[in-house]
Amino acid sequence: MRYGLVGTGMMGVEHINNVAITPGAEIVALADPVGTSLGWAKGALGAEANPQVFGSSMELAKAELDAVIVASPNYTHRDVLEPLLDAGLNILCEKPVATTLEDARWIVERAAQSPGIFWTAMEYRFMPPAAEFVRQVHDGRTGRLQMLSIREHRFPFLPKVGDWNRFSANTGGTMVEKCCHFFDLMRLIVGAEAVRVYCSGAMDVNHLDERYDGRTPDIIDNSYTTVDFANGVRAMLDLSMFAEGAENQEEITAVGDKARLDCLIPTGDLVFSPRTGFHQPKAVTREHVAVEAHALNAGHHHGATFYQHQKFCAAVKGETPVEVTATDGMMAVAIGTAAEISAREHRVVEMSELGF
Repeated sequence: MRYGLVGTGMMGVEHINNVAITPGAEIVALADPVGTSLGWAKGALGAEANPQVFGSSMELAKAELDAVIVASPNYTHRDVLEPLLDAGLNILCEKPVATTLEDARWIVERAAQSPGIFWTAMEYRFMPPAAEFVRQVHDGRTGRLQMLSIREHRFPFLPKVGDWNRFSANTGGTMVEKCCHFFDLMRLIVGAEAVRVYCSGAMDVNHLDERYDGRTPDIIDNSYTTVDFANGVRAMLDLSMFAEGAENQEEITAVGDKARLDCLIPTGDLVFSPRTGFHQPKAVTREHVAVEAHALNAGHHHGATFYQHQKFCAAVKGETPVEVTATDGMMAVAIGTAAEISAREHRVVEMSELGF
């Protein structure tokens, strides 16, 4: 499979490293207007590689390719995608699929018209511990699901080219840029759509002393978000972007009428806690979900980028369906947009206000 890559910064290099260990796949074309980023990509590909190099997705779309990865800054996705969709290419587009609902809806509409497949890159679905957690919840191990909570306590946003990720105008806001992963997981696990969102969040610690042409960053660095779903399940996201010292970056908990199940990443453990009755002995069991070393070593998403590429390749070949559609990407952006509005306006946001 001949891949093109648009956007050769940090995430683009992670894709290069994972395509390199994907059987039968190679990066044959790069597009990025920034020379420094192209240099990183060429270094990752190695001295023997000789990819075609372009300045834009419009130029890259004319190359002989089987698929294209879009890893350019979030706010560029619509413009980057337009010539790729016009060319009917198979596309894996990094999250968030767009930074505005207008652009996300446009992408959904255009992707439906394209002969190529469109896959929104939601890596967290493909972390082996998270994938096994989802399987067990869907198989009924916790009983009827009623409560879902996700905690991410992590490091601040990393530097990017031009530090574009410091401003909500470029990212859609933290609840879109970062948390779309978790809102996508919520939809996947719960199996229903969100009906209302309440988010309490602010920028309290990170980036306060940074200035860009006199502007101060405006991205949320901590928040609590509650999401009510149409089937009666409620979910919560607990985010801190200044807690990199935590043992686990992600903790996912499902509570049903029969048991609780926890997923801990990166320790990779699932902890099962069935109901035993008041004052009865607990019956907690723990299992470890291993991740192959080559997948772990190829990126920063607990092996997920590697496993996602295997599934994407299979979908391009027509062997399996697309697992994360453009619509999935749009719905995650919609919940994140509702959360951003809620945090700014200090109120509950009904998804119907956004047209959902």
